[in-house]
Amino acid sequence: MEYYYLIFFISIIITLIAQALVSSRYNKYKKVPNQIGMTGENVARNILDGNGLQDVSIVPVKGNLTDHYNPRTRTVNLSEEIFYGTTVASMSVAAHECGHAIQHKEGYAFMKMRSALVPVVNAASTLAYFSMIVGLIFGYMGMLELGILVQAITLLFELVTLPVEFNASARALKQLEGFGMFETEEIDGSKKMLTAAAMTYVAALITTLLNLLRLILMLNRRRD
Repeated sequence: MEYYYLIFFISIIITLIAQALVSSRYNKYKKVPNQIGMTGENVARNILDGNGLQDVSIVPVKGNLTDHYNPRTRTVNLSEEIFYGTTVASMSVAAHECGHAIQHKEGYAFMKMRSALVPVVNAASTLAYFSMIVGLIFGYMGMLELGILVQAITLLFELVTLPVEFNASARALKQLEGFGMFETEEIDGSKKMLTAAAMTYVAALITTLLNLLRLILMLNRRRD
């Protein structure tokens, strides 16, 4: 039983370290202005227009680090701090989300795979939620098997997500360097920040893998 708790605590520690790293980098570079005073919106618009994506809109949204690209509405959604900010963090995040828009335009294979898996992951999560309620009420005994299934589906989704995120960051850096308007130090800052953000996805993958291992060990123990 000690192994289950150890695996659980290791997964929590990995997640906390990854979150602390990205928060530290973000908090640092959101205070560093980019030298030409471009807002996140400016950067995004330049990248999108330069890649023939004039029909993609840029929208400010509430929240902190709520930035994302929506392929259905074809919008780059930037948190207000990123949208209006003129910092290294603003240009980095905006460029990253534009990287997803470029992936969508080019039909990037892993992005298509991730989009196809979204309804599967949502269905599995919903099933797990209702099954947990049923299990609490009626003492359903297949909860471990169901948990393993959900974790396996989540693991597959996160495996596909990794190349999507790393590729978007690589595209972002290429676009920023292509501007020729940012200093080398700013590009280096963007690289550090985007790398830290990517590590959160690596941490999520490792955490899911550890949780899957924990459930499998628990199931084997119950069967013995």
